[in-house]
Amino acid sequence: MKTQFETFIDQHRALLHDCLDELTEEQARRSLVASRTTLLGLVKHATFVERVWFDEAVTGRSRAEIGIPATPDDSFVLTDEDTIETVRAAHRAACEASRQATAHLGLDDVLPGNRRGPLPLRWVYTHVLRELAQHCGHADILREQILEPTALR
Repeated sequence: MKTQFETFIDQHRALLHDCLDELTEEQARRSLVASRTTLLGLVKHATFVERVWFDEAVTGRSRAEIGIPATPDDSFVLTDEDTIETVRAAHRAACEASRQATAHLGLDDVLPGNRRGPLPLRWVYTHVLRELAQHCGHADILREQILEPTALR
């Protein structure tokens, strides 16, 4: 069962990574909704998700110690240093760190460091899978709007 969770999570990680394929920096940053959500911002936020659930929750380190924003909304904010390559590299590194952090854990092992309190890895995997799937859907819609603007007419 753990392998199945990890396979599904990795598939969604790859889909988010790939949503930036063949886009210009401008397209990746294009804002098409009222929120801060952009394709580049989604991948940056997915990096935040990895670090919250597989660093903060596993180790109990604070977000400040980890070096991530205090809130999910702030994780979508893009800086001038954020490019397709730098955001993808950070995402890849966070995903690999997540795999390493959970490699020795079983699904019923409890992660002590979440703000909600201790949670079993099974709950965390289910939550992360749900969140990544939701963001993959957002990415599909934004990418379609960017690449096929005439389809909206």
